[in-house]
Amino acid sequence: MGRHISPDVVHKGDAVTGQPSVRRILLVDCDAFFVQVARLEDPEGAGKARCLIVGGTPSGRGVVTSASYEARAFGVRSAMPTAQALRLCPEATVAPVSRAAVSEKSREVRAVLERLAPVVQAASIDEFYLDLSGTERLFANETLTDTAQRFRDEVLAQTRISVSIGGGTRRVIAKLAASRAKPAGVHIVPAGEEQHFLNELDLAKLPGIGPALVELLRKRGLVHVRDAVAVQREWLEKWLGVRRGAWLYRRVRGIDESEVDPTERRRSISAERTFFRDLNTDRELGRRLLEITTSVGGSLRRRSYRARTITVKIRDADFRTRTRSRTLPEPVESNAAIHDIAKALLQELRADRAGPARLLGVGLTGLAPGEDERQLGLFEEPEGVESERDRSVSRVVDQLRDRFGREAVRPGGTLDEKNPGR
Repeated sequence: MGRHISPDVVHKGDAVTGQPSVRRILLVDCDAFFVQVARLEDPEGAGKARCLIVGGTPSGRGVVTSASYEARAFGVRSAMPTAQALRLCPEATVAPVSRAAVSEKSREVRAVLERLAPVVQAASIDEFYLDLSGTERLFANETLTDTAQRFRDEVLAQTRISVSIGGGTRRVIAKLAASRAKPAGVHIVPAGEEQHFLNELDLAKLPGIGPALVELLRKRGLVHVRDAVAVQREWLEKWLGVRRGAWLYRRVRGIDESEVDPTERRRSISAERTFFRDLNTDRELGRRLLEITTSVGGSLRRRSYRARTITVKIRDADFRTRTRSRTLPEPVESNAAIHDIAKALLQELRADRAGPARLLGVGLTGLAPGEDERQLGLFEEPEGVESERDRSVSRVVDQLRDRFGREAVRPGGTLDEKNPGR
């Protein structure tokens, strides 16, 4: 029996022959990216540590951002409390890494990929989708595996970053194949073999299927993808609801018509701080909140975006994580508007449950392109939750900080009351 190729894997057509061609998608995934950057930044310290944890402090404060594969063998995972990670792997070294260094390396990797492939989309700071559909002649008819291996070697040579590459006819297949390729490998799923590849996976491995859904499916006797494939769509919709049942029916079959789009807008901007000591007063948390909202506001405007939804996240001393969000009728960009809303959300969270806090964060979603600047009127009145004066003031502050440094202009509320000269 010949291999069946679903219509959603067929590309528009070959530019030379005009005949339909099978989509050729790669996902380039930087291996333990934060760990690699930390080692490059500190070759004599983090660079020599076999078991390395990035995130938190050697005393056990904070959470794990990333861990070396050697540390992962002890059960260390991202988002785990650093104290727990050190109990699992006492020999591990805990090291920091600057966000600036990570961002710079990410840009370097993307620049290399954009020289190699016609279409590149950043899925995250360490993942990049490539669309090579119709490039068979361009690459002298080399196999997709050969192309992926060449790209992997080129990225390593030019950036010193090791990557794993997965490939297939759909984005979801390429992502799952990249996980199979780790570390520093290549795994390509040929056209027509997608279902065979998926059937060998646990449902928990599929993107979008979280722990709650995994447990719900387990109670129905569905653990592997092949178990769910055998269930009729009508039953999935009856068990899970029409929308979620239909989504699962498509997911376990790897149906994914999404394109690799290099112009796709970033979906969120966020920042969070893990404190060296738990903060227990509204005044202390308010000062940190102002620092964070100033940071995310600057990042938002540098990317020429505005945000409609603002989310505040707090992690209590007992590691309970809580969030509160607000979606606005119109998107905002100014520090003043973002902070006012975030402050109200934090007050709601604290009213629900007061006590020491380990972490505080702010996220901006519902991003939309910012509009062109307008002339600031002397007597212009506020419009909605944000006035044009708010926007203009924030942009002027951005310009001053770009010219004279980040510490040149700071909100007064962020100053250390015990040492205001800092």
